[in-house]
Amino acid sequence: MITNEEIMDVMRAVLKTDVDENTSQNNCEKWDSMNHLNLVIELEDTFEVELEPNEISLMKSFSDIKNIISNKLQ
Repeated sequence: MITNEEIMDVMRAVLKTDVDENTSQNNCEKWDSMNHLNLVIELEDTFEVELEPNEISLMKSFSDIKNIISNKLQ
């Protein structure tokens, strides 16, 4: 089971800012299109998953990421 902290660690490393369970593209100015791609790459590498384009486009918040990655790891 993936933990919130594991996901937040990846997000912190990529976005280079503090994140929490409420972090989203709407409230994190460092989460731009380039960092979104960097985040996807890092998530795929860290959790050894391959994200589909539709999943990538749905990743707009911490909770979105957690749900998508958790589903991939089941």
